[in-house]
Amino acid sequence: MANCEIELPSPPPFDRDAIPDAATLSRGGTALKLIWRDGLSATLPAERLRLRCRCAWCTRDRIVDRFPQSFADIAVTHVEPMGGYAVHIAFTDGHARGIFPWAYLRALAAEAVDSPSAAAQAA
Repeated sequence: MANCEIELPSPPPFDRDAIPDAATLSRGGTALKLIWRDGLSATLPAERLRLRCRCAWCTRDRIVDRFPQSFADIAVTHVEPMGGYAVHIAFTDGHARGIFPWAYLRALAAEAVDSPSAAAQAA
């Protein structure tokens, strides 16, 4: 069998502006605070992050209607950078499969800023 050159995909495009200037996990892992250079900042509760996990396991559980409506008392146990474009987040319920791209976290932050409940909490 002859050697065959495999065409590799281009590097994934990602928005460098989506990478925050600061990311801080709160004491006890109850929230992740993110601040971007353009002034956007948000504190994303651990439960919101767990509920919005897009890993294959969570996606499957949503499709078959087995995904929980809430995660009471959930906390983040570990945050690890992944290749500059994302972070891997692990939770106290043992779930450690989620990779959260910075662009996705920025979108969640923008939702939090725009939501009426976030505005009420800020007041």
